[in-house]
Amino acid sequence: MPSAARKPRTAGRTTRDDWLRAALSVLIQEGVDSVKVLTLADHLDCARSSFYWFFKDRAELLDALLDHWQGTNTRALIAATELPSASITEALALLYRSWINQDGFDTQLDFAIRDWARRSDEVRAILLASDNARIAAIAEMFRRFGYAPAEADVRGRMVYFTQIGYATIDQREGWEVRNARGETYLYCMTGQHPSADDLAILTVHAV
Repeated sequence: MPSAARKPRTAGRTTRDDWLRAALSVLIQEGVDSVKVLTLADHLDCARSSFYWFFKDRAELLDALLDHWQGTNTRALIAATELPSASITEALALLYRSWINQDGFDTQLDFAIRDWARRSDEVRAILLASDNARIAAIAEMFRRFGYAPAEADVRGRMVYFTQIGYATIDQREGWEVRNARGETYLYCMTGQHPSADDLAILTVHAV
């Protein structure tokens, strides 16, 4: 049914989360330019007027998307660097597992935000601040285990840039191949040999 022919729905028929989830899906699949009220109304099969029960305008929705991304990605990554661990190799294994399992971190959403940042100076600044916060959290993880500040900073950058680049290339490696490299990755990033328990952390992954 064309959007213009639909009866306006009240706040009880759609929720703010409905609109936000629809916007996230469109953002990831089609890019920020396609995140429009009419497009989302078509996805939700409702009148676009119901959008205004929850958002003042499109700009407010876009701000909500950025807030959601900060929560699901930046905060999740920082939280992963703070997980209790007995060694730097265990700490890094836990961080890698968070990335691999998408434990709150949504790689496709991260890509969509990075694409959006190419079109918006404001979003680029927010992305830069987020990247810096993530790197700082990883560096702090290294400092917690006795690495000097300068070395911790470089190792944090190595870990972060390697993972972001790895995800960008999207090699689609099988789990056997990825797991086989886990020990060497942990050693190269930390300079310490991981234990069997550390490697076991890496082999626990989402199906």
